[in-house]
Amino acid sequence: MARDLTVALEPEERYRRILSTAHSVIPYDAACLLLLEGTELIPVATVGLRSAIAGERFEREDHPRLDAILRSSIPVRFDPETTLPDPFDGFVEGVDADKFPVHACAGCAITDEGTVIGAITFDALHADAFDCVQNRDLETWAALAGAAMRIASLLSSMKQKIDHSAEVAKNLHKNMSESTGEAMIGSSLNMRKLINEINVVAPSQLPVLITGETGVGKELVARRVHATSTRRDEALIQVNCAALPLSIAESELFGHVKGAFTGAHADRLGKFEIAHEGTLFLDEIGELPLDLQGKLLRAIQNGEVQRVGSDKLVRVNVRLITATNRDLQAAVRDGQFRADLYHRLAGFPLHVTPLRERRDDIPLLADHFVANCRRRLGVEPVRIAPDAMQKLTSEAWMGNVRELEYVISRGMLRASRGPNPPGVTLLKANHLDLGSEPVAAAATMVPDAVRAVPAAAGLGFSEHCDLCKRTRIEDSLEESRGNWAAAARTLGMHRSNLHRLASRLGMKSEAE
Repeated sequence: MARDLTVALEPEERYRRILSTAHSVIPYDAACLLLLEGTELIPVATVGLRSAIAGERFEREDHPRLDAILRSSIPVRFDPETTLPDPFDGFVEGVDADKFPVHACAGCAITDEGTVIGAITFDALHADAFDCVQNRDLETWAALAGAAMRIASLLSSMKQKIDHSAEVAKNLHKNMSESTGEAMIGSSLNMRKLINEINVVAPSQLPVLITGETGVGKELVARRVHATSTRRDEALIQVNCAALPLSIAESELFGHVKGAFTGAHADRLGKFEIAHEGTLFLDEIGELPLDLQGKLLRAIQNGEVQRVGSDKLVRVNVRLITATNRDLQAAVRDGQFRADLYHRLAGFPLHVTPLRERRDDIPLLADHFVANCRRRLGVEPVRIAPDAMQKLTSEAWMGNVRELEYVISRGMLRASRGPNPPGVTLLKANHLDLGSEPVAAAATMVPDAVRAVPAAAGLGFSEHCDLCKRTRIEDSLEESRGNWAAAARTLGMHRSNLHRLASRLGMKSEAE
């Protein structure tokens, strides 16, 4: 028995061996080892009891025998003639539930440093079976069971910490590889106001909802909030909700246990558990399916998550930051987003204005991106020609800061390969692949069907974006002759996400 406590065993097997070995001293017909969780006792190992007991949870106040065992500091033996109900009636193997005879029953509380953590019980079909069993025998097996529970708890805690550290490291490595820099560049009134708002909310624990068009830098804002918060020394875990396949979205957020579904070969932490004590950033929150929105709301309200396939709740402490380019208030009105979840997420809204509304920041951003490109390309000092800067500051920038960065990157590559004055690389207007008119380049990004929509149609920006998406999906479907899987590959999306987006846009997909 002592050897079993020191070898690597699954907790269930360790507990079962304790009960099996106890039979050499205690002549029982059924035995049960129970773990106390709150006010409930949960069977973790049994001998001589039907397998159906594995799913039972015994509320101590509903079972006076178990409650008496937990309350006593010494082993408890019940009179065979007692009228107290036996919690294992109907579970003893080989005995009819309605013909359970008068029998012997004994048990002992299991403690850890003075705290009751469970109980061990023994039942025998003969009323005098335990007459020769000493109290010290019952106490010995209770102590062994307690030692096994402590070992299991320590090993489980160590494994959770190792798994958590590994998952945090993996996510941090991924986020670092995807990050293009942490600086928030700009001196415009809009940018100064945004930075001031970040400084106000960051030290608090309020959830933050970041809104703004695609490419304005919402992820950068989320990183700034985390970096200036009280959780800055913990992990920032990022999830792109739009990239989550519907089939695994719940598992990705809340985790799963081994055997929960086909392919679940081991327990896995969800992003909430990985972000414990840190910050969880849910990007593209507007794309989260409705049925998952309810589960997210419960996790936020209760500070608890439930892994897929498990009936246990896990406490989590995370700061939540979300971001979207959608009008969530309109989505709430349309029934596409839960109102209660929206109000939970929008504890402190931050809006990032589009680049065309803060043109004073374009020269600073351009210089920043030029400096980054120069380091990557290894070229000589770079100067932006006046005609190039004029072109940059007059552009519509429908793709915002991200588009500006890519235009400059391409321009720098061209400039570095062309003729230049000695000792300097000159970025000229002809190096920038922008239209001759301020909005020409932006127009080329929009399908003809969308550009044909007259201004009188009164479309807002969100509706215009949806029309762009719908048109792009229709074009891809036409190119792939109606093959949704091929269209998804063309668009760089998971097939289930394409169906979900098409459904939101009012398009009939093959999944419907």
